[in-house]
Amino acid sequence: PDSGHKYYLQFTTEDYKTGEDAGTCLATVLYPKTKSPPVVTIKCTDTKDPKQIQEEDNRLYQKLRHQNKPIIANNIPDSHGNIDPALEPVWALAVAGSGYIMWQKSTESLGYFMAQVKSAKQWMRKDDFIEFDYTVLLHEIPTQEIISCHMRLTWLPGHPLKVKYFCASENQGPEDGSGVESGSAAGISRERGANF
Repeated sequence: PDSGHKYYLQFTTEDYKTGEDAGTCLATVLYPKTKSPPVVTIKCTDTKDPKQIQEEDNRLYQKLRHQNKPIIANNIPDSHGNIDPALEPVWALAVAGSGYIMWQKSTESLGYFMAQVKSAKQWMRKDDFIEFDYTVLLHEIPTQEIISCHMRLTWLPGHPLKVKYFCASENQGPEDGSGVESGSAAGISRERGANF
């Protein structure tokens, strides 16, 4: 009671692209009384073979890494809900990266869904990492507001996704929402820039 409310959850996950069962998870979530992000402890059992996940990540990585020129895209999905197959890897990374933002911004009474990638721009790097700047629109529940967030994402298979972001509704500097464990990227108003 002094620190906030704690929830115990058991849930299943699904592959965002195929809708197939991807595994089950057990989690505890503590929403502190302060305005800090939830404290989450999670343990998941994947139904996919780790080697298969790694192969999917590598396929996604190769599609993005070997571009002749940087990918620049807008409105993913489009106004009809369609995603150009060539932009599916860009969308997949945005889904993974925006998950960190939603995790950090969620409270006991507010949740978020990624509604759209307004813009995406790939940065060509000399090292092996992939880097994108995104503007993503998050749908806030239950307020129904659309929140615009600028996100810089870097990724290399086998390494944690690194995410820095700034949301237009916030009066604070860029935040680091990066993960601490390896994760898979294969498995989902006013625009304001930020200096990273």
